Amino acid sequence: MIVPVILCGGSGKRLWPLSRTQYPKQFIDLVNETTLFQDTILRLPKNISKPLIICNENYRFLAAEQLREIDEETCGIILEPTSKNTAPAVALAALKLTKQSEDPLMLVLPADHIIENIKAFHHSIEIAKKHAKQAKLVAFGVIPTKPETGYGYIKATPANDKLSTINIECFIEKPNLNLAQKYLEENSKLKSQLLPSIWYWNSGMFMFKASVYLNELKKFEPKMLQACQKSYEIEHKDFDFVRLNNNEFYKYVEKSIDYAVMEHTKNAV
Repeated sequence: MIVPVILCGGSGKRLWPLSRTQYPKQFIDLVNETTLFQDTILRLPKNISKPLIICNENYRFLAAEQLREIDEETCGIILEPTSKNTAPAVALAALKLTKQSEDPLMLVLPADHIIENIKAFHHSIEIAKKHAKQAKLVAFGVIPTKPETGYGYIKATPANDKLSTINIECFIEKPNLNLAQKYLEENSKLKSQLLPSIWYWNSGMFMFKASVYLNELKKFEPKMLQACQKSYEIEHKDFDFVRLNNNEFYKYVEKSIDYAVMEHTKNAV
């Protein structure tokens, strides 16, 4: 079973003043009549689970109302009292899902993407599913179209054919313009040799088993995992909302999935 885990706790500072602290970009209708958060849910394949939402406490009513507007149900809305980045947020989701004696595939999705080719997106999910079932941590990459400095990059091992997945060499945080231009030039050289790209934009979308993610987090960020476990020892339910032990939550290390797990694991593709 695939469970979409929707990350919608960010404040969208880079889109200020349109995106504001109390009304961030994922809850704004930027490109059509529905919001980015609603679009993230509406474009999900129909044959997967209801989504699990990770949301800032301040946005709980925004998220609940926008779900009601599109008549979508969830398997819970976990509330964070403050943002601690993606690694602990995904850990909380994995703990909730494994607590139910299940070990689903987690499809981790930011709530602020625009994806125009839905068919290709669904196809990518099917490819990722095959590899995630084999205990791989799958990152979704995007072939760069310009020297963008606002995204992180993934360096992959060049392949001699168009494989469905390729091994990851490293993750690179947002580069300066000179480096971004260099990455595109390297991609262009590969194309002249009829090889796939070596550099990809990091989309922030991932798929892996809940247990695999928790095991990798235990290896590389044991204190973070321990704090998450203590925060989630008792599940406080308030309608669809799941509240945490905030005293433990504030002990979390603030770190992204990339820094906490994906840069260190040997099982990423």
